[in-house]
Amino acid sequence: MFIDSHAHLDDERFDDDRETVIKNLKTDQIDIVINIGADIASSKSTLNLAQTYDNIYSVVGVHPHSVSELVGVGLGVGLDEIEKLARHEKTVAIGEIGLDYYYENSPKQLQKEYFIEQIRLAKKLDLPIVIHSREAVKDTLDIIKSEKSSNLRGVMHCFSSSVEIAKEYVKLGFYIAIGGVVTFKNARVTKEVAKYVPLESLLIETDCPYLAPEPFRGKRNEPKYIKYTAEEIAKIKEVDLEEIAKITSANAKKLFDIKIGDIND
Repeated sequence: MFIDSHAHLDDERFDDDRETVIKNLKTDQIDIVINIGADIASSKSTLNLAQTYDNIYSVVGVHPHSVSELVGVGLGVGLDEIEKLARHEKTVAIGEIGLDYYYENSPKQLQKEYFIEQIRLAKKLDLPIVIHSREAVKDTLDIIKSEKSSNLRGVMHCFSSSVEIAKEYVKLGFYIAIGGVVTFKNARVTKEVAKYVPLESLLIETDCPYLAPEPFRGKRNEPKYIKYTAEEIAKIKEVDLEEIAKITSANAKKLFDIKIGDIND
């Protein structure tokens, strides 16, 4: 059984068959899905999914693309709303938060300010963080180091940086999450990271409906495709697929403090 540590099942691309996809999770060897918010609206919808289905847990927060939304409602009001959602028993982290300088849909300084504020909210609530970082390697790492505390922990979602940067996060006690990109033939750096990252620091994810692995590249991604990512990582690390499933599931349960269920169900 696998745990998909990062999914967006509330996305509109699942509107026609969401219930079927979720109903088939066990058949598809998916034990648990961690569903991720990206703004206040999707944080509410992801919590609603988590409240509806036992095997889905929610992560709430405001993505760097959407931090301008917090300007519109007021930072304090927006953070209060996220905090209310985060205090629910089915919410297991704050995210996805971070920096994205590739698209820069929100000004860089605003992204940094709200990234820090959401990190501090996570520390206040003693929750882990789920980090999105694109074309912002130095600023993301600098902020994590400056905000480091005994209870700051989390995962680098869809990790796309170098082995050297992965080492920095592993030293800080963070997990590295790898998704379908590792199956792409030209994904040399991601394959190198997969080879380096210790199993005890590794999570696997789909980021569905985005970034479907080979042989489904370009199509809608789904939790059931996580096995293709796991198979590629097992091949790279020269270990059994069952070991990847067992250890990454244990890692996800540890990070997100999920105590129910047997990894080997």
